[in-house]
Amino acid sequence: MKLNKTDEKVVATLQAEGKELTLQEITEKSGEPSKKVFRSLRKLFENEIVSTQARKYKLIIPDTKTIKSKIASKTEETPET
Repeated sequence: MKLNKTDEKVVATLQAEGKELTLQEITEKSGEPSKKVFRSLRKLFENEIVSTQARKYKLIIPDTKTIKSKIASKTEETPET
């Protein structure tokens, strides 16, 4: 898995705010369309980078360096076909 530009904006928005945000709040603050933000949040959730409760999202992993190392390890685990 790799982070695309939308993923990076979503992560940056959640880091900057430092609190739980709704899909609408992330969309407004990141400037990305809600459909792209939703897909990104789903991908980040599936890879255990964000968590959700009551339709609010927050980072499980607070720093970018740890996020990138987690993504790198996931990429190594699942070779592309």
